[in-house]
Amino acid sequence: MLSSQADARSSVSWFFTGMRGITSLPALILMTSFVGFSAFALESGITRSQAVFMTLAVWALPAKMILIGTMVGGAPIAASFLAVTLSSIRMMPMVASIMPDMKNEKSPTWLLLFLSHFVAITSWVFAIQHLNDVPRDKRVAYFAGFSITLTLINAVIVGVCYGIVAQFPPIVAGCLFMLTPVYFFASIWASARHSVVKLAFVIGVVMGPAMALIEPKFDIIYAGIGGGTVAYVIDRFFVRPRRAAPRAAGLEDGP
Repeated sequence: MLSSQADARSSVSWFFTGMRGITSLPALILMTSFVGFSAFALESGITRSQAVFMTLAVWALPAKMILIGTMVGGAPIAASFLAVTLSSIRMMPMVASIMPDMKNEKSPTWLLLFLSHFVAITSWVFAIQHLNDVPRDKRVAYFAGFSITLTLINAVIVGVCYGIVAQFPPIVAGCLFMLTPVYFFASIWASARHSVVKLAFVIGVVMGPAMALIEPKFDIIYAGIGGGTVAYVIDRFFVRPRRAAPRAAGLEDGP
């Protein structure tokens, strides 16, 4: 009985230790970016309650940007759903990479599935940097403390700042508005681990505005699918062979 109580207190302690991670630089940048998101939601005609619900339900900031962008652009619900789904698929490798390090034989599946909702770029980077320093049986509590707290705080930030940003001077509101796309660009580029991701990013930046002029209602889908396909083809048939050639030459020159 005493042992189980000690384990419970220890897990709670690690939960609060994870909560303190919200003072880290990436978390602070994300929270500031959610101030910009509240300005973006206000300018786009999204209500306060809708913006808060998006923060809790969608969570990943780029996905919310895409959702609002398709809504404002007049895209059908199915197109918005597809665009957000394709954007969020990139989270699957992140979940797959940290869950084996997080779980233990006592971790319930439902809890891991619940915590997977909170996996986004900031929480994933935080987990990669810190989980190895946490006892395996306390990693779930540690990650939960950070990710859940960060999500709830950002929801509060959106709810509070939604009305405040409307009172800011236009230049200040404009700067806050730009925080969101700046964070979007920086986080995607910084989290890219393969050349094909950066290549797709560059192609998407070029194709996005072009597709917005050609077909505004489906610009994100066309730029995403088309840009990703072009990036894969270039990486598969041009970039990889060039990288493999020096290694092959080195093997041929060896003993």
